[in-house]
Amino acid sequence: MTIRAVLWDVDDTIFDYARADHVGMSAHLTAEGLVDGFDSVDRALRRWRELTALHWRRFEAGGVDFQEQRRDRVRDFLARPLTAAEADGWFDRYVSHYEAAWELFPDAVPVLDLLADDYRHGILSNSSIHNQDRKLRVLGVRDRFEAVLCAAELGVAKPAPEAFHAACTALELRPSEVAYVGDQPDIDARGAVEAGLRGIWLDRADTGGRPELNRITDLRQLPDLLSGDTRFGAPSTFG
Repeated sequence: MTIRAVLWDVDDTIFDYARADHVGMSAHLTAEGLVDGFDSVDRALRRWRELTALHWRRFEAGGVDFQEQRRDRVRDFLARPLTAAEADGWFDRYVSHYEAAWELFPDAVPVLDLLADDYRHGILSNSSIHNQDRKLRVLGVRDRFEAVLCAAELGVAKPAPEAFHAACTALELRPSEVAYVGDQPDIDARGAVEAGLRGIWLDRADTGGRPELNRITDLRQLPDLLSGDTRFGAPSTFG
């Protein structure tokens, strides 16, 4: 069936989350006087990401709400008890440093431009509307997307089929008419396929593998893939 719309992941897909996170954490640790508490910024960031994944799984399982999982992440990262207000304050200061480093990937806007006339566009993110709607507005691309749906408000997260189906419903399209583009092979691409969408893995690091998935290494390969033209770079973009 013809693809009529593209659903997008945000972080590490169109937005360079990894870079912003690294630059922001470095600035935040310095400002908070915490640099000596870790061997390196990379080690601190690795711990922060481990805790992010851990507490996000708690949120997905329904054991804690979105705000509380953020507070628990801060408490575990600092290894000390904090009130809700203290944890929120620390997280807000981190966010201010993180936001100062926000950038889209260079291929994002050119490809959105190329696809604008032929496809409708939406966002499905494992985050919150508060975070992602504001991010897209600050980055100047919110008006590119008809709908922005996030796990915190849906109450269900990728790779659950219900998350993908909610986004398709928002666009009033069947799953088979929608492609999903994201940087995670299982959460994004495989999850989309299992929900009946056309899943596309954006493998920017060119790690390869996963021959069962549609794979691209640069968003500039997406228009040809969506149109069914795989003459250009097919051996390097699949398998």
